[in-house]
Amino acid sequence: MKEIVVVLHNIRSLHNVGSVFRTADAAGVSKIYLCGITPKPVDPLGNYRREIAKVALGAERTVPWEYSRSTAALLKKLRKAGYTIFAVEQSAKSVPYYALNPKRYARARVALIVGNEVEGLPAGILHLADKILEIPMQGKKESLNVSVAFGIVVFRLVYNK
Repeated sequence: MKEIVVVLHNIRSLHNVGSVFRTADAAGVSKIYLCGITPKPVDPLGNYRREIAKVALGAERTVPWEYSRSTAALLKKLRKAGYTIFAVEQSAKSVPYYALNPKRYARARVALIVGNEVEGLPAGILHLADKILEIPMQGKKESLNVSVAFGIVVFRLVYNK
């Protein structure tokens, strides 16, 4: 990939945010966009949040991030800037993440969006994605933790060339 950015839509858990920061650092992600209710690494007084820092292990200080109130507005801005948008979600229109040919996007700027731990990504956000990627489930549970799902897909994009 030429460049990968991550969009976190309404993630509730500080620990999940910290885990995404740590995994994003490991995968060489350029930037993380925190949208809606997703907590920022720093509180309103500028102090780093312990719960994020505990899991991020310093990545919250080294991976660039930006807050955007509206996920939809951000995705439209990223599309205008030339990004291909991949959503990670189970949907009637989704394809298995491993069916994506990363070579096709080797020179692309990619925005990878993951959503809320309970509700996932709403239809309006999925509509803005170029592709919806899902991780097929074999067990009785219908989904993985959001930070785990992010890790699986981002490393597929980065290392399966």
